[in-house]
Amino acid sequence: MCAVLRPEVASPMDTLNPAERSERMRRIRSEDTAPEMVVRRLVHRMGYRYRLHARGLPGVPDLVFKGRGKIILVHGCFWHLHRACHQTRVPKSRVAFWKSKLESNQRRDALNRRRLRALGWNVLVVWECQTKKPEELSRRIGSFLAENSR
Repeated sequence: MCAVLRPEVASPMDTLNPAERSERMRRIRSEDTAPEMVVRRLVHRMGYRYRLHARGLPGVPDLVFKGRGKIILVHGCFWHLHRACHQTRVPKSRVAFWKSKLESNQRRDALNRRRLRALGWNVLVVWECQTKKPEELSRRIGSFLAENSR
């Protein structure tokens, strides 16, 4: 028996109609995400101050420590394709679309890191899964921010 798609549902695997799916996707934030808030609170408790989302820099970095010449990028494991993480998987529906989308995100991230480094910034990437281990993350960020760069 052949599966017939109803026009109000995007794919047989999707339980939401296109308007509902669009609304759900619109709610996904690029700033002030849960992992970013964990990093921000941790860095603030460590006594460091920073600027948020510097629009004038490539990729609009999450945390900018101008005087130190440092930037921290907080990446979601799914959206930025963290290969070493169990949260990174390509969805089972629309595989070609998602694979292309996530790999494009990865290429853009690499380009932005190269551009930031070319401008003289030291860059640290913090992955969403790393925010689940605050002690390790604190040590990693502390040593990154403490080392001299400028």
